[in-house]
Amino acid sequence: MTRRRWIVALSLLMAGVSVGVFAQRGRYGGYGWRGRSGDWQDRGRGGVPDWEVDQSFPGDLFTFARVRYESRGGWGSKWATDYRDSDLNFSLRLHQLTSLKVNPEPVVLELTDERLFDYPFLYMIEPGALYFREEEVKALRKYCLNGGFMMVDDFWGEQEYRNLADQLKRVFPDRTPTEVPLEHEIFHNVYDLKEKPQVPAIGQARRRSDGTIETWERSWNDDTRTPHYKAIYDDAGRIMIFICHNTDLGDGWEREGEDPWYFEEFSVKKAYPLGINIVTYAMTH
Repeated sequence: MTRRRWIVALSLLMAGVSVGVFAQRGRYGGYGWRGRSGDWQDRGRGGVPDWEVDQSFPGDLFTFARVRYESRGGWGSKWATDYRDSDLNFSLRLHQLTSLKVNPEPVVLELTDERLFDYPFLYMIEPGALYFREEEVKALRKYCLNGGFMMVDDFWGEQEYRNLADQLKRVFPDRTPTEVPLEHEIFHNVYDLKEKPQVPAIGQARRRSDGTIETWERSWNDDTRTPHYKAIYDDAGRIMIFICHNTDLGDGWEREGEDPWYFEEFSVKKAYPLGINIVTYAMTH
């Protein structure tokens, strides 16, 4: 495993990734809402390009794995926000911009799924009303302590953060999320980020006449003004859970084909670079 991690790390760092290779594509849609039943109707890849993988090494592919969970208050579909466009787009960009071997087909699974340990990276979105069942608490704790990594994204304000913190306290009663400093390698291992990025929801940002950018989240709401990146670490100092609060990286992945300015300003400069850094960290630790 040590040798394999070094190979993954070197292949990513030697890939010569650059935001300059981005080219905006058209609007795609992988899944759509199908009414009150709460079901999701598969529309395939929605135009997102496919690619061939080496069938000789099916277990060596990185697969984007999204967590399906229950929510309080009838918000049963929160886990599916930005699904499935963001998962497909991010997988494509990871395939294009690094030499990591990437599965073109992302997956969705619950924390109690017997396949959980096949996926070293998990993605969870909009946990503002998240509720873990007791068996999920145990499964996530075991997964993380055995080397797994989970990224949490797209939730806003103190109330939503408090709900997530309460649920994670059930998973790790003796561990508390702490702010990750900008100097941490997760902000620099592939793309060298100069700030902790905040990606607003599409349609909530504009460029002022003086060239500065105004967003609703930063300019009009004190509770969401500052992006926070927090983590829960294991005893060796490895990040097990990486929390992206007051930001929406998933929208930067999902919405890349809708607005050229949003794509250039937030997808290219912020959402994809940090997402690739996070996956690189997860796959090399």
